[in-house]
Amino acid sequence: MNAAAKEAQLLDWFRSQPSVLIGFSGGVDSAYLASLALEALGPARVLAVTGVSPSFSGEQRAMAREVAAQMGLPVLEVPTREMDDARYAANPSDRCYFCKNELWTVLGRIARERAPASIVDGTNADDLADVRPGARAAREHGVRSPLADAGLTKAEIRERSAARGLPASARPSSPCLASRLPYGTAVTVERLAQVERAERALRALGIAGDLRVRHHGDLARVELARAELDRWLAPAALRAIRDAVRGAGFARAAVDLRGFRSGSLNVLAGVTAA
Repeated sequence: MNAAAKEAQLLDWFRSQPSVLIGFSGGVDSAYLASLALEALGPARVLAVTGVSPSFSGEQRAMAREVAAQMGLPVLEVPTREMDDARYAANPSDRCYFCKNELWTVLGRIARERAPASIVDGTNADDLADVRPGARAAREHGVRSPLADAGLTKAEIRERSAARGLPASARPSSPCLASRLPYGTAVTVERLAQVERAERALRALGIAGDLRVRHHGDLARVELARAELDRWLAPAALRAIRDAVRGAGFARAAVDLRGFRSGSLNVLAGVTAA
């Protein structure tokens, strides 16, 4: 089944729902999901909910607002308090479970106030092959993943998003800031802010595509899209990266010559998909 047929199937599924609440980050997956929900149900029966906490960067928050405004999507920002959970703050390999458990608990309360409402997230078919402790929390709270259920891959979602003229279609993925901290390194507001400052400074230099600043104590390990590596390995460019990262509070910077790898901290920690 091609992507257009999967999309048509997904639109039919949305039409069968009384109303939906969407866990919304403004990224390509949740924006595409919201676009389909709006087409099928109209804005009166769709509400996007963005969880706001120190792990959600200011840039992501602004992007989510911008995308929602351009789509005419009703959106509600709610505080989430995963940082208050010692299990989350300890940063175990299943940290995402505690984060998503908090998010879906909050959305569950909102859904009950708007009953009947289905809660949906932007998990796609590719995500099912990755390590996703948060998926367990979603199942426990009855959250549906329509994109994954329809078999839509990330590439297909980008293709269909571009066909729909969605503003997020070409943007690189940007998971929460806590994903930059190796497992076992405590999640603190200060560390999250340090990573956010460093990535903002690197973007200001003109770095495009996928970018991660991995927090290794006083060392920032910088992952760039492979297409960007050659440009930024020149001596003057490396000095600019070093200065930007030091300005964010790190003592040292290292550019990872392997380039950006989604889930690279899982590899370092020996975490693999079952």
